[in-house]
Amino acid sequence: MNMHLRIKKKAVSRISAALLIAALVATGMPLQVQAGDTWPFKGEAAHGVNQPSVHGYTSGHILDWSPETDRDAEMLRSFVPLQHRIAPFAATQAKPNLNPNVKMTNVSGDYGNAFIENAAYTNKFAQYHFGFWQYVDYWSPWHGTASAYTPTEYYDDTAQADWKQKWFEFGSLNIPNPTYTDAAHKNGVLSLAGIFFSNNDRGQQTYKQMIVKDASGGFPVAKKLVQMAKYFGYDGYFINQEELSPNVQTSDIPDYIEFIKTLKKGGLYVQWYDSLNTSSGQNTFARTFNDSNISLLYDKNKKEAVSDSYFFDYGVGQTQINSAKSYLNQLNANSGTTYSIYDVGFAGLEAGRDRFTSTNVNALKSKLDGSGVPLVSIATLGADFVHAGYNDNLAWPSNDRANNDYQWETKKREQQWWSSPNANPRETAASTAWPGISSVITERSVIGTTNFYTNFNTGHGLSYYKAGAVSSNDEWSNMSLQDVPVTWQWWQDTTGSRLTVDYDYGSKYKKDPAFGYAQIGGYDGGSSLAISGNLNAENFLRLYKTELEVKTTSKLSVTYNKPSLNDASSMSVGLIFKDQPNTVVKVPVADGGKTAGWTTKELDLSMYAGKTIAAFGLVAAPNGSPIAGYQMNVGQLRIYDGTAALPAAPTGLALTNVFTDTNEMVIQWDINTNYSQVKNYNVYVNDVFVGGKYDKTFYIKKLPARSGVVKVIPVGADGREGAAATLPFDLNAAVSGIEAVSRDNGELAVSWTNPAAASGAITVSVKSLNWTTTAAPVSAAKTVPAGATSALFTGMPINGDDYVVSIAVGNRHPVAKSGNFIDKTIEPYADAWSWKGNTLSLPMPNTRDWRYLYVYENGVAMQFDTTYSSGKKPYIVRGRSTKASLFVTPASASSTITLVMEDYAGNKSAPVYVRGSGE
Repeated sequence: MNMHLRIKKKAVSRISAALLIAALVATGMPLQVQAGDTWPFKGEAAHGVNQPSVHGYTSGHILDWSPETDRDAEMLRSFVPLQHRIAPFAATQAKPNLNPNVKMTNVSGDYGNAFIENAAYTNKFAQYHFGFWQYVDYWSPWHGTASAYTPTEYYDDTAQADWKQKWFEFGSLNIPNPTYTDAAHKNGVLSLAGIFFSNNDRGQQTYKQMIVKDASGGFPVAKKLVQMAKYFGYDGYFINQEELSPNVQTSDIPDYIEFIKTLKKGGLYVQWYDSLNTSSGQNTFARTFNDSNISLLYDKNKKEAVSDSYFFDYGVGQTQINSAKSYLNQLNANSGTTYSIYDVGFAGLEAGRDRFTSTNVNALKSKLDGSGVPLVSIATLGADFVHAGYNDNLAWPSNDRANNDYQWETKKREQQWWSSPNANPRETAASTAWPGISSVITERSVIGTTNFYTNFNTGHGLSYYKAGAVSSNDEWSNMSLQDVPVTWQWWQDTTGSRLTVDYDYGSKYKKDPAFGYAQIGGYDGGSSLAISGNLNAENFLRLYKTELEVKTTSKLSVTYNKPSLNDASSMSVGLIFKDQPNTVVKVPVADGGKTAGWTTKELDLSMYAGKTIAAFGLVAAPNGSPIAGYQMNVGQLRIYDGTAALPAAPTGLALTNVFTDTNEMVIQWDINTNYSQVKNYNVYVNDVFVGGKYDKTFYIKKLPARSGVVKVIPVGADGREGAAATLPFDLNAAVSGIEAVSRDNGELAVSWTNPAAASGAITVSVKSLNWTTTAAPVSAAKTVPAGATSALFTGMPINGDDYVVSIAVGNRHPVAKSGNFIDKTIEPYADAWSWKGNTLSLPMPNTRDWRYLYVYENGVAMQFDTTYSSGKKPYIVRGRSTKASLFVTPASASSTITLVMEDYAGNKSAPVYVRGSGE
């Protein structure tokens, strides 16, 4: 999960000596967690032995961060560049009166296992796949993630049943899942990491550890945060500072401001949660701009920007909004700034807590003018409740959200939250009903070039289809494969009945019982668009908002499947041109004949050359009597002008690691960094689709065969696959049954079973993974004779570090097994403790796997308070003792005080005498 760090003792000591750490009880942005919680997946979906996971970071982890020591870092990156959005065009908005300058921040969860095992891609359909990027400008994860190497056994039933019983450390930094960054960037949305400090949720962590300065007056943690954002591919930070009692020290606020400036000057976007009064240091919520919070947006003295925007706390109404506007106007007049309330002010809504209730309805109304247009930009916390909060009113251990059979309901709830109660963005809901985000935020679009394609992929599936046939029968989850969502879900112009529109995942999907369509699955990916129902009048289903210039070479292809009986209906593509936004130009595609599977029709658009398509969709017409039981599935739409060349095969395809005994594989290739040419890489094993990502490395969780050919195929701007890079592999010719036994004398005994036709000498190597605590990374190899079945390494670490053992027979590719060296040692407390009178200051231990820190007074363990008022413990608990534990006042100034560390393996360190002597 989390990150690994190599301790730089001298540097850490110098910085840690500057820390003053304070304590207290609780506040925090409330996100209701009831009976349900995120659970580790079971069975086939269980976390792979070598599957990469997102993890959290403390300030100490950030300070020592490097990709080489950060667990899974190479496979947690996003390379999709932020895409440009087209200009607003009111004539094609679902609600033309809305102001496109009103922006939207969505702070919510990603996928389904946020705390432990938040994997980048996995084989579990029942996860959260956000599908309304078109209403969002900024996205940040919100949940917290366990720090690296937190043992999964700490996430037991007790921890899952009660938020307050999670006895492990959440990092103050939560980076975005890279697949979510991929999806956000595809849609022109900035992806932000979350930084959170409170009194309960982050244990001993405090802002003071983050804003430390180096000898030159710089902020080393901020500089690392800039490096991390650029390495992982996200765009900035959402910062939530909610410590209190003691408050933020007013003397620290100038440094806090300069810290944030360092992030912004590093090219990052920063949104600040309005939770700090800069005059008093108190954790308070102004819900507007004033002299006591403006310095975290703009430094008047230095005339410098500090952050980019504020997330105003819940309860913002017209009085506060008008006050904020007046304040900004005065600031602009006095300072020469040009701030707009829509750029810098985001009024919060408690989505996760208040959901569809009248509380949220009224909270939204309070932010609107008399025409229903927001007076300020909007922000929500916890909109993933549509999935994460599904059936959480049921008694423990309800976990319906992780059940495939309930995903139609979470999708329906999501459409209601974003597109109104009846999933219709044109609809105006009753004044007492939740109206949907689409009622106040204009739809956005990135579809502005001459090439566009969609396969109606939502980012998961119960099978994977290629050309309409099942390529893989396994369920899957991968937001990197999500297509640009349909802009309007579902805007239908008709004088008759609205048709049913749904994503068809095939026969294994439990659909809404009210829908009667026959399930046929996808064409290319996991799903297709199913349009069905009583066709009793012409129906124009608007799909995408665009700005597509039509060339003389432009064409549009539609791949469709009509399983319903022959009838008099017809289907056309409906084009809306920018110069005639009220006219729908119909280009015929299909008559009412039942198809024998999937059919592709290519349409010539040359007659419209020089025009700009501002929107398009599908027109279904009965052409006579109403047609009951009508169904049309659309599997692919492509618009192209012939300029998108088929991409060349990627170079450098190689097997990074092949884990023969767990059927996992990691591959790599050279990425084409021109995203306008290559949009994705599809990965196949023996022509079975196993995943894809715009990346240069890929983890395969389950090989479909023990031998064959790995293919990596680039996908071009028009949706066509290019040339394949291929690489053969044969696990049957490799060793198997690899065992590695790490012993407390420094031996690593490796054994294996040879293949039947083994020949040639055998090379065995062992290397450190995520090297952290040894003086240098382990790298050792030896060659043993043909037929040998074991090798012995000496002088290995006994500190619990990760390793990978690789074994190659002759000149064949090696196969591997990962593991951990035996953990029989722990270093003593090594941070820069100090005394002030009879109070001992203990900087938070900056080591990888500490679990407890004992403080003995004359040989007796002192007691420490824990967060959520969970009682005292005879030690400091990583992630759960209060910040007060970092200031220790013994009963007597003459007592002998010793410190002992204990790690996750139960090792205890030699005592460190901080007062008195062991002699």
